Order: sequence, then structure tokens, then C-alpha cells
Amino acid sequence: MSVAETTDTRPPSEAEPDRPGPAGPATAQQRGWRGRLAAVAAVLGGTVLIAVHATFYGHWLIDDSAITFAYSRNLADGFGPVLQPGAAPVEGYSNPTWMVLIALGKLVGLFDHGTLFGVNDQILFPKALALLCCAAILVLFYFGAKVLSRRPALITFVAGAALAAIPSFVIWCFSGLENSFYALTVAAIAVVIVRAVHSGRLLDTQIAIGTGLISMLAALTRPDGIIYAGAYPIAVLLFLKRELLGRSVRAVVLSVAGFAVPYGAYMVFRWFEFGRLVPNTAVAKGQEPPTIEDLARPGDIVSYVGWLVVAVAVACLVVLLVRPSRLRTGLIALMVPFGLTVVAYIVLEFDWMGQLRFATPVWTLGAFGGAIVVVEALAAARLRGRIVLACLLVVALVSSVSGLYDQGKSYRANVKTAFCIVAERDARTINGLADILKLPDSAQVGLIDLGGTSLGSRIRVLDLAGLGDKQVADYLHESDVTGVRNYVFNQEKPELITFIGSWITTLGFDKDPRFESEYETIFVNPPIGNLTVDSRNWVSYHVRRDLVDDAKLAELKAYTQKTLPPLLELNKTAGLRGCANIQPGFKAAA
Repeated sequence: MSVAETTDTRPPSEAEPDRPGPAGPATAQQRGWRGRLAAVAAVLGGTVLIAVHATFYGHWLIDDSAITFAYSRNLADGFGPVLQPGAAPVEGYSNPTWMVLIALGKLVGLFDHGTLFGVNDQILFPKALALLCCAAILVLFYFGAKVLSRRPALITFVAGAALAAIPSFVIWCFSGLENSFYALTVAAIAVVIVRAVHSGRLLDTQIAIGTGLISMLAALTRPDGIIYAGAYPIAVLLFLKRELLGRSVRAVVLSVAGFAVPYGAYMVFRWFEFGRLVPNTAVAKGQEPPTIEDLARPGDIVSYVGWLVVAVAVACLVVLLVRPSRLRTGLIALMVPFGLTVVAYIVLEFDWMGQLRFATPVWTLGAFGGAIVVVEALAAARLRGRIVLACLLVVALVSSVSGLYDQGKSYRANVKTAFCIVAERDARTINGLADILKLPDSAQVGLIDLGGTSLGSRIRVLDLAGLGDKQVADYLHESDVTGVRNYVFNQEKPELITFIGSWITTLGFDKDPRFESEYETIFVNPPIGNLTVDSRNWVSYHVRRDLVDDAKLAELKAYTQKTLPPLLELNKTAGLRGCANIQPGFKAAA
């Protein structure tokens, strides 16, 4: 059978994968109930495993997620997509769909209202939403596996267990960022294509437009998601038949239109609302074209899960691809979106947050495909082959799980830039200083860690890292740190400035004589010990000199000396802790 035949309608006799022979009504009904129960058990079992692993990282959310939360709050409150009420519109987020989902949570009272089950809903709701996305991914896996195998429940559970075992997947899905919903969109694209190819409906109008719309959701969840708009056209080309050329062209046009029309509408909105064709975050981060060296980046993914377990999965794939079958056709179809996940990972810049944050789609489809090929290879092998394959799997999994556990344990001990740490360290300190100085809400603080501070600061924030400020983003895109300093000293002149880590050196403020002459230092906690661990406490706070006399400066110093040291000491060992609901103006007791 040619794989191209799957683009045409199949005879009724081939409409389903191989099944046992005819059975009476009672037997068929029993099997139906058993199948449904197995499906529910597989989805729930995999979801529970993922949830258990997620608890390993406590209440931690990455601070960058709170940037999206701030936009979601203001959108839901009627201020529009802005970082703070009344601020200029700057697209400091790159995940519109996730931002809207969080805003909907606020509108229905599940986010930014206080606590849920005794936990800050700013923490609990994003994590609950992520878990719901993971469950939906497993549901999709089941329906995808159902057309390829007589063991869809087993494949679903194995795939769920594999995702649960990968710290990179769990960490970033439950970080407060958009990874879980992004993974869901990619899984949906893959399953729709696999099922369409298997049923001979790849060229149907519903499939073409549906894949385009899902690809649009992926592209509006992460900028690199635009690559998945190519999944359907590539699949059509791969299974192209000459006599169906006209239908194929029409289907591709419909899919492209399904993607381009709503995505283009958002681009028009972006231009008129923000004055850019890309998110401000993309400008600040300065995505560069990939180099030849970047082609080796998939090796990072293979090393992360273990070379042996990948080798076993690839061997199983090769065995299943040797013989023509419906399963082979489905695997070829699945390799189209999976290949795009790898290409997207190669193209993206190295990410400072660690744990292969951009690999989430690779893990998603890799787990699904890996579960299919391993389960089906075991089923297809003779007894001796099963024994050999089972032994290889045990050895590979023992080695892989050990390495994955070390990865998760390492990250747990030193999570990156926690939302609660930033909010309680910077936002409440800034509020306290602003109150002592009697600053109006229109005053500004220049800062680096934007998320928690934008949620909790009562005064305006000036993002010196550029994510939330267009002018700074333009300077950083050109690596013009002198331009950043000129913008700060000559134009914005923020009343307060705070630095974290080595940013004061990175931006050259420590060498600029204007900083020393125009700003007075209130508090400094110098770099000591292990900078990887203690960088979250390497902070300094500064006030514009014209706002203070000796007495007022002494009052500011006394406030920070009283409130900051106990918190900084806690930060050394409690990066996984939660915090109270963060609202503008909250501060420590004087």
C-alpha cells in the first residue's frame, strides 16, 4: 500500500485498524465499557503522575510569567493590554492566547482575587490551568493512538508517564508561562493530521481549515509557533497523488487562509495598538538567524533524556517503518509536526532560564511517538525479540530516569527568578520607599525583574531589560547600552532605580559618572558566596539625589535595613515558597 493512498477515501473494509473477529452484542458492549474505562484510567493516571512531579517544585512560578499576569489583570479590568493602568501600550508579552486565558480566569473570579483552597490564586490558577492542558494533551494522545493501535490506552499512559518523568516538560508547563497550552496546540495539530491521514480525509475542508486555525493559536501562544502553519501543507505534499492535485492545492489554500486571516487580523491590531509587527520582547531579546553550529542543538535534547533510550526508540521506529502498514503511514504523518518542533528548537536562541525551556513541543510529540513505537514494537516482536527489547528498555530507562531525577533535583535546589521573591523583595520595598518619599503614583522606578514588581508596585515601572519598554528594547537590540543610559539619565530620570545581579555592570551604570552624581545608594547586598545560588539576593536600591536630604536618606536606609535582610536570608533557601496575593501598593510594615 502506498502512503499516498491515505489522501483518498478508503474502502469501508479498511475503515478501522485490525480488530478481533465478530462478537455478540453483549461482548461488544463489555468491550466498549472496558475500552472507555481504560481510556479514562490512562488519561487520569498520566495526569496524576504529571501533577505529582509538579508538586516537586512547590509554589514556584518564574517571574516572567507575572509580566503576562499584569497584562491579564489590566485587560480584565478594562485598562487594555498594558503593563500598568494608564501606561503606554507596549507588547511586553509574547503569548496573547495565554494572556487572554489568564484574563478570563480573573473575570470569572479564579485569578487575582485572593486565595483558592488557601493558596494564592495568582499561583494556583495558572498551575491548575496547566494541569488541565496536560490532561487535554493525553486525551488527544488517546484519540490519536486509537486509529493506529489496538492498545490506545496503554500508549496514552506510557506517553503520560514519559512526560511526567521529564523535568523540562513539567518545570516549564507549571512555571506560569504558556508552555502547557503551547504543547496542547502542537499535540492537536499532530493528532488531527494523523487521524486525517489514516481516515483518508486529509484533503477535507474541515481538516484543512481546522489545522490552519490550530496553527494560528500556536503562533499566538509563542512567536515560533508560526512554524506549525507549515505542518498541513507539508503533510499534503508528502502524501500527494497526481490525480488529486487540484483538491490538494485547494486544501492547502484553505489551511493557509484559516491561519492567515485571524493571524493577520492580530498583526493589524498589533501594529495599530503597539506600533510593531513583532512583540516588543522579540526586539529586546534580539533573535538572530541560526548558524551552522546550531544544527547540533538537538544533541542537547538527546543528552537530556539519555542517548540509550533515544536509540532504543529509534530502533523500534525503524523496525515499524520497514513494513507497509497503516501504522507506518500514521508514524510518517506524525513525523511532520515532530520534525517542525525540532526545527523550531534549532532556530530559537539559547535561553537563560535553563532546563531546555523551548523544547516543550519536542517532549510532547516525542513522548507520544516514542510510546507508540515502543508499545507496537513489543507487540509485533516474537518472544525472543520481546525479551531482548524489554531488557534494553529496562537498562535504558534506569539510566534515563537517574539522569532526569538529577536534573529535576538540581533545578529544584536553585529555581530561576521566582515570582514571589521578586514581588516581596522589590515591589514591597519600592512601595515602602515611595511612601516615605511621598511619591505620586506617576513616579517611576527603573528595574530589571519586571513581573512581580509590575503586579505589586504602586508607581510606574521602567523596564531596564527592555521587555516592557520600546525605547530600551530598541537600544538593546542594537547592543547600545550607552543609549539605554542616556535614555534613563536625560529623558526618563526615574525617582528610584534597583538592580539585580550583574545588570548594573552589564548596562554600564557602575562606570557612568552620571549615576554616582545623580543617584544616592540606599541599600546594597553585595555578591557573596555561590553567585549562581545567591544572585537572587545581589541587589541594590538607589534614589535620585534631588529627592532626599540627609535625614530622609537615613530614613530610607533604616527602612531597608529593617525589612530586607530577613527576607534576603529567607530567599537563600526558600525559592519554592508561595506568597500572599500581590496587589499594587503592598509593602512591609515600617
